[in-house]
Amino acid sequence: MNAKRILLALGLVVLLLVSNSAFFTLTEIEQAIVTQFGQPIGAPVQSAGLHMKMPFVQKVTIFDKRLLEWQGDANQIPTEDKKYIWVSTFARWRIKDPLKFYQSVNNERNAQSRLDDIIDGVTRDVISKHPLIEIVRNTNREMTTVEEGMREGAVATVAIKDTEPIKYGREATTKLILERAQATMPQYGIELVDVRLHHIDYIEEVRKKVYERMISERNRIAERYRSEGQGERAKIEGQREKELQRIQSEAYRTAQKLKGDADAKATKIYADAYNRDPEFYSFLQTLDSYRSTLQGNSTMFIKTDADFLKYLKSIQGR
Repeated sequence: MNAKRILLALGLVVLLLVSNSAFFTLTEIEQAIVTQFGQPIGAPVQSAGLHMKMPFVQKVTIFDKRLLEWQGDANQIPTEDKKYIWVSTFARWRIKDPLKFYQSVNNERNAQSRLDDIIDGVTRDVISKHPLIEIVRNTNREMTTVEEGMREGAVATVAIKDTEPIKYGREATTKLILERAQATMPQYGIELVDVRLHHIDYIEEVRKKVYERMISERNRIAERYRSEGQGERAKIEGQREKELQRIQSEAYRTAQKLKGDADAKATKIYADAYNRDPEFYSFLQTLDSYRSTLQGNSTMFIKTDADFLKYLKSIQGR
């Protein structure tokens, strides 16, 4: 009885092992090939669900169906007009034919290495046959910029001068890279979906010159602003001086008018006083004259019959 149970248990274990080795499942994002002793057997399996294979002898290699990412390293490339730039690219690809993929590159790691060689080589070849402006710009349209100091909403249109017209542009150049790279992909079972220029930059020597030119341009703009500021300053100072002269002129005119009115009023008072009592007015005037001339130890030489001593002599006679 015990022997039968042991044999039954062993049979179940063997059946379980055989079943586990004879069946495999794929999800919606997976595809596979079946190999026997390292050689592919039959067509690739690309439908999701449960599938069969020969147990223990055959092996399943599963590949991804989704879009995969490729990120290239930055490469130094000379353009047609002999300007050296750093260019980095990225791409999206998928495994279209698992059988060819397995036979040519075997796995994703080797595929990434092969993409490095193909895309980097095509990118270098295309960029070296086009001037820099074709790699950077898409059209010949004039650029619209807004400078510091401009009023809100104001724009300045800057025309690109001293440059060749764009024949292809960045989009067409990128498309050319994609088409040339795609032509070599079917033999690896790969579908190259898209290639894009990720980053473009000058090499260090050229970048320094660009920065110097940018600094020079900003200094020129700053100098223009300073010049405009000096002009505004001179204008404001001129208006201030003009206003100051106007105020001083009006003040002087007003002061002279007041002074003239006061003198006229004083003269009228003097005249009225003289008309009332000429002798008394003459006496007061003489006293004022004494006060202004006979001060301290003053010494005067005058005749005894001078009018200046008229009132003194009359007092002495009394």
